[in-house]
Amino acid sequence: MRYNWKRLAAASLFALAVQFYAPPSFAMPPILPYNEVTEGMQGTAYTVLDTTGEVRTFPVEIVGQMEGGKGSQRMIMARTSGNFIEHVGGVLQGMSGSPIYVDGRLVGALAAGLKDLSPYTFFITPIEDMIPLWSMPDTKNKTRIDTVDVVRAVEERKKAKEKDELREREKKVGKMTHAEREAEWRDTLAALRGEKTEETSASGAGASEAQKAADDTHDTTADAVQSADKGEQTSTDPVTSSPAAKKENVHAAEEKSTFFVSGFGSAGLRYLENNMPAGSTFLPLGTVSANTPLPTRYDASLAGGQPVGVAIVYGDFSIGATGTVTAVDGKKVLAFGHSFMHKGNVNYFMTDADVVGTIAGQSNGVKIANIGSVIGRINQDRETGVAGILGTFPTAVPIRIHVKDDALGTEETFGAQIAYDEDFLPVLSGSIAYAAMSRVSDSLGSSTARIRFAIRTNAVDSGVFERRNMYYSAADVGQVAVTELLQAMNMIVTNPQEESDILDLDVDVELTGGRQTAVLVSAVPDKLVVKPGDTVTFKTKIRPYRKPEETLSIPYRVPKAQPAGTLNLDIRGGGFVPVNPLALLAQAGLEIPDDEEKFKSTEDKLRELAEKGQNNEIIIAPGAAPAPTSDKEMKKRMREAAKASERAAKQTPEKRVTLLGDPKKKEEKEKFFAPYVIENVIHATLKVEG
Repeated sequence: MRYNWKRLAAASLFALAVQFYAPPSFAMPPILPYNEVTEGMQGTAYTVLDTTGEVRTFPVEIVGQMEGGKGSQRMIMARTSGNFIEHVGGVLQGMSGSPIYVDGRLVGALAAGLKDLSPYTFFITPIEDMIPLWSMPDTKNKTRIDTVDVVRAVEERKKAKEKDELREREKKVGKMTHAEREAEWRDTLAALRGEKTEETSASGAGASEAQKAADDTHDTTADAVQSADKGEQTSTDPVTSSPAAKKENVHAAEEKSTFFVSGFGSAGLRYLENNMPAGSTFLPLGTVSANTPLPTRYDASLAGGQPVGVAIVYGDFSIGATGTVTAVDGKKVLAFGHSFMHKGNVNYFMTDADVVGTIAGQSNGVKIANIGSVIGRINQDRETGVAGILGTFPTAVPIRIHVKDDALGTEETFGAQIAYDEDFLPVLSGSIAYAAMSRVSDSLGSSTARIRFAIRTNAVDSGVFERRNMYYSAADVGQVAVTELLQAMNMIVTNPQEESDILDLDVDVELTGGRQTAVLVSAVPDKLVVKPGDTVTFKTKIRPYRKPEETLSIPYRVPKAQPAGTLNLDIRGGGFVPVNPLALLAQAGLEIPDDEEKFKSTEDKLRELAEKGQNNEIIIAPGAAPAPTSDKEMKKRMREAAKASERAAKQTPEKRVTLLGDPKKKEEKEKFFAPYVIENVIHATLKVEG
C-alpha cells in the first residue's frame, strides 16, 4: 500500500547495518514416548529461577500415567523433593514448560500443579502431544499491507561461508546415529548444569560442541537482558488456564487466564477486567518508559529450560505472560505445556524474558519474570502448549496516545503495539487509550474530554477514518470517551466483505476538570415567513453550567426543495438522535425487517459514524412532525405505520422500501460548534411560502 515507503526505506537501511551471524541452532532432542513412561522413573527438570539466567535442576519422580478417555489430554503425574525445591517453595507458577528428562530423553513439559494442595506434586504434558503444534494450520498474520521482512533481508545477505557452515552442521546432525544423538544431548544437559563431560575431562582441550552451544545460548540470553530496555519490560507470568490437568478426579489450576501487565493503573486494570473475557485476572507488575523505542532482536536463540514470553500488547502498555521453553528444533519453539488463552491459531509476540526471582506461597508460589525483546511470533495457542517461530514477527497495530490535562498541567505521549487479533483489537485499543487518560489525569470523574482519533485502514477509500467528539461524565469521562473508538475498531475488524488492514491508530485527548456543558434556552429566527433557499439567522441563547447565559447567531438555509407549508425545526445538541418514523411502530408493538442495516457496507457504516453529530455541536435541521394532539390522530398514524410495515415485509431485498429515506442522502442541516457539550433539544417553526 502507499503508506509504507518510509517503512520500506527504514527497514532496508536497518538490514544493511545489522551484524550478520548465524545464532546457535538446536535440533530436537531424543524423546521418551508416553507409552514407555512407567511408575518410579527418576528424571530431572530444568528451569531458570533468578537473575543469573543459570538453568537450574530439580529431581522428578514419575508417579504414573493419566488418561481421561477418548478425546481427553494425556498427562503424567510426578512429584519432586529435595532441599533446593523446598527452598523455592515447590513447583511455582511460571515454571510451566520446564523440560523434564529421563535418562537423557525428553518426557515432556511441567504443566500444572494441584491448586491449594501440595506444591511438590504436579503434572507433565507429554512431549509427543506437543510436537504436533508445529504442523498445525497457520492462516493468521496474512494481510495485504506491504511490510518488509527484515529477517529475510538479513539472511539473503549472509556470507557464503556462514551458509556453508550451517549446512555442514545440519548434515552432521542428520548422519548421527541414535546413540550419538543421545550422547550429544547428555552433554548438552551436563553443560546446562555446569558439569564437565567425560570427553572434556579426558581431553582437557576445552568445552564440547554441546557445551559451546550452551555457552552461546547463555551469552545470547545475557545480551537480551542487557539490550532490553528496563522501562519497556513487563513483569508477567503464565498463570494461565490449565485444562490439561482438569480430570474427573483431579482438580488442578483453574481454567482461566492470568496476565501480568504494566502501564495500567488501578482504573486501567478495572477497565480491562470488565471488558476482557470472563475469568481473566490481571496483576500489575513492572515499570515502563515512554522514551525508548521498542526493542526487537532478529538474531535470538532459545534452548530448553530458558524463560520465554508471550505478549498481546507490547510497549508502554504491556499484557502477556512468561513461562519456560520445553524444546527447540531449529527456529521452532515449544513452551508452557498448557495454553496461554486457548485461542488456537494465533498471532502474538514471542519475547525473551529476564527472571527476577521467586515468591513462595503456602500452595501457589510464583516465578516472576520481565518480558524482554521481541524475538519471534507465537502462532499456536493450544491445550498442550504454545508454539512459535524465532525470527518471524506478528502483524501488529501501532497505537500512539497523546493526553493533556489542562487542570493539572500534565501532558504525556504513550506508544504500544497490539498484536493483530480481531477478537481483542477493539477492546485493547480502548483499554490502552483509557489507561493513558487515567495515568495522566489524577481522576476522570466530573471531567470533560475532547478526543480525536485517526485509524489508517483500507476499510475506507480515503485510507484514513477520523473522528472527533467532546464528552462530559460525572462518573468517569474516560470510559465514555472511548466508546466511538471501540465502535469504529469493531466495525473494521468485523468487515463482512473482506479482512481489513489497520496500519496504525493515533489518539489525542484533552482533559478539562469540571463540567463543560450547556443547555439551549431559546432560538428566535430573524423572520418567521420564508421561501425555499432563504437564509434565516437564529438568535440562540445557551446557559452554560454555572456560568452566565451566552447568545449565539446561527444561520440556517431553508432547503430549495422545501414544499410550502409549516417547517418544523429541531435545534439540538449533535449527540441527540432525531426521532425517526420507526418510533411509532415500536409504540404500536410492530416490527419491520431491518434490511437497510444488513446490506450496509463497512465503509457506509464508518461514513455514518464520521458524519454523526458531535456532542458540542448545535445542529438546526428539519425535525419530526409534532406529537399527535388526540387519540384519533395517534390511531391514524399507527394505521399508516402498520401498512408501511406490511409493504416492507412483502418486498424482496432487491426491491425493499426505505422508511427512513435514502441512507446516502445527507440531512439538510446547519452545524455550529460550541465550547460545551449541548445537553438538550428545543423546537422552532417557520412558515414556508410557495
